[in-house]
Amino acid sequence: MRTILTPEMGGYRVWGQVWGGCRQGLGICAVPKAAGFGTEARHQLQSRGSSKRLGSLGDKPFRRLLQPENLSREELVDVLREAVVDQKGKPGELTLVSVLPELSQCLGLGERELQVVRASGKETSGLVLLSSCPQTASRLQKFFTHSQRARKPTATYCAVTDGIPAASEGKIQAALKMEHTDGASLVVPVKSPSRKDFLKGVKWTLSHFRVLASGSGCALVQLQPLTAFPSQLQVHMVLQLCPVLGDHKYSACVGTVLGQRFLLPAENTKPQRQVLDEALLSRLHLTPAQAAQLPLHIHLHRLHLPGTRPRDAPIELLAPLPSYFSRTLQCLGLQYQ
Repeated sequence: MRTILTPEMGGYRVWGQVWGGCRQGLGICAVPKAAGFGTEARHQLQSRGSSKRLGSLGDKPFRRLLQPENLSREELVDVLREAVVDQKGKPGELTLVSVLPELSQCLGLGERELQVVRASGKETSGLVLLSSCPQTASRLQKFFTHSQRARKPTATYCAVTDGIPAASEGKIQAALKMEHTDGASLVVPVKSPSRKDFLKGVKWTLSHFRVLASGSGCALVQLQPLTAFPSQLQVHMVLQLCPVLGDHKYSACVGTVLGQRFLLPAENTKPQRQVLDEALLSRLHLTPAQAAQLPLHIHLHRLHLPGTRPRDAPIELLAPLPSYFSRTLQCLGLQYQ
């Protein structure tokens, strides 16, 4: 567990704390004052893997992962000093939103309420941006909306994929829709969508990708979504026939025959635990049962924000990799440059 704390400058404070978790290992950037939201908050992405020889992880390979259901409200508020949990949830479920009032009191914000400005997905690790100032939150939301319309990326993710993309970098564009079957919601690609399809909820999605390192049949990939759609990055990498490690929802859509990968129809493929070949399991020092617990290896590690004033330089926030992510990179011999 690692803490990032920047000094107060000009009366504004940006602080972040980073934790890697199975459902939501997140960094948090709290913005307590009214007019501004930044200082030169900056931290270099670092691998936290041990230099010692890696061996078996035992029955609980990811024992450092937070389990919110085992905590009381008070305990979770304490943990929130160093971690953030799932942004969304069912009524009554213990989530980030449900304990924001306690967190506000813990941070000494008085009557000011914290609200989520930007967060990574439900199962991904990375940064969460919080603000106690409605004006600042509104300004940031407008910045993100404008950037998205202008196709300017503001969020950069790292992912580890099972498979190496054919191109070292490029764009992934696909029409996606959400389908609800058997009590589950799945994102499904749509080939040659019609105008009628778009009226029914189909959306064009776009992501940039760049392979940062590759080896052992896997790749460390930088991803920058230019649109916002649930599970967009996971589905985009599946369309490249390179599912993300720990993707237990969409990886089954990639089949293999005689060493050749192909895409299975998403509509007819049920989600299942990701199956890794023996060579990859050996490199990761995991049993099949342990691989079934592998967290999703998508990490929101960088956010670009506007300066406090129009002429100020942009602000860059970075979150170090979770420990399980760093361990995977070390096992695969992949290095972040």
